[in-house]
Amino acid sequence: MIDLRLLREDPDRVRASQRARGEDVALVDALLSADERRRSSGVRFDELRNEQKQLGKLIPKAAGDEKAELLKKAGQLAADVKTADAERDAADAETQELLLRLGNLVHPDVPVGGEEDFVTLETHGTIRDFGAEGFEPKDHLELGQLLGAIDVERGAKVSGSRFYFLTGVGALLELALVNAAIAQATEAGFTPMLTPALVRPQSMAGTGFLGQAAQDVYHLDKDDLYLVGTSEVPLAAYHMDEIIDVERLPLRYAGFSPCFRREAGSHGKDTKGIFRVHQFDKVEMFSYVAPEDSEAEHQRLLAWEKQWLTSLELPFRVIDVATGDLGASAARKFDCEAWIPTQGKYRELTSTSDCTEFQSRRLSIRVRDGKQVKPLATLNGTLCAVPRTIVAILENHQQADGSVYVPEVLRPYLGGREVLEPVSR
Repeated sequence: MIDLRLLREDPDRVRASQRARGEDVALVDALLSADERRRSSGVRFDELRNEQKQLGKLIPKAAGDEKAELLKKAGQLAADVKTADAERDAADAETQELLLRLGNLVHPDVPVGGEEDFVTLETHGTIRDFGAEGFEPKDHLELGQLLGAIDVERGAKVSGSRFYFLTGVGALLELALVNAAIAQATEAGFTPMLTPALVRPQSMAGTGFLGQAAQDVYHLDKDDLYLVGTSEVPLAAYHMDEIIDVERLPLRYAGFSPCFRREAGSHGKDTKGIFRVHQFDKVEMFSYVAPEDSEAEHQRLLAWEKQWLTSLELPFRVIDVATGDLGASAARKFDCEAWIPTQGKYRELTSTSDCTEFQSRRLSIRVRDGKQVKPLATLNGTLCAVPRTIVAILENHQQADGSVYVPEVLRPYLGGREVLEPVSR
């Protein structure tokens, strides 16, 4: 959530942020009104309680008609205090509810617009000309079947659409990717983490995934637990309700977990293969830093993502995501999109978001710097979303005979294989 003091001091900035996101600007004025009622009702409650305490000191000293009058006044004060207390609680609840609906303030350099209004910052690698090489590229599903690596038919039989099996070398390729990604993250100073896949509501809400993203979340009603769509959620909640000494920062974690997403808004999109699925594994970077270091940390996370994709020898571009396509928690987000030959376009493989103090305020995570205690900044960055990375590797590194070249970084985790060979033709 944002700082209420900032809202009071500069509401136009908050309105501009909401407008840029394409969100409800009227929410700002409703929140200002609720906050004013919360503060005024709090003052009214304190005044009445103080009057009640003063009256309580006079009653034992009074007698006769004076005491009767004071007791009558005390009864009215008790009723007024109760009413003021209820009004204060109601205004506070309304303020908190509205505050939780408000997105993070967007960074001033973020391009304004919708999904297609991003700005391309960099392009890396060379897109292969398969025509010049003399063959038509196969898509990842056909290649996966040739390699005995992907089985979506049995995935659908067992679990439904958008589920799959990784078999044989496909399973080995996932394990190679995960191990190589964790190795890179560990070398960069991240602490490897295996995180829970089920979290409590406060963890999910605290990271901002029960607002605009709620439609994509799986909820277990009987247990009131949520299946995470990313290990960002348990990693953000890891230090919930804690105060961290500034000397410990930055704290960096690399979480590996299964991820679950309904993909409720993607009907008809990427229905073939394993690009957009309901369950997948992912290696996620997560950082806790001092607020003044968040922009620099964001660039570091992006650099580690670029290092990873470069090591996989994939052509990719970096985009500055537009305001209307930011998640509620992100002040700014960079995506790395790899070229997918059979689609003829770049598709998102990794993403890194600077959430500034938004999540730490909701999760009550603070930093102690001397005598000062204040919210810190949190950031996240996908290092390897496994299925999409497999898609990019198979399609970009395929050979005319259906075999697939193995990037050097993965070979130690694939028994030294330089090529994945077809098992059927």
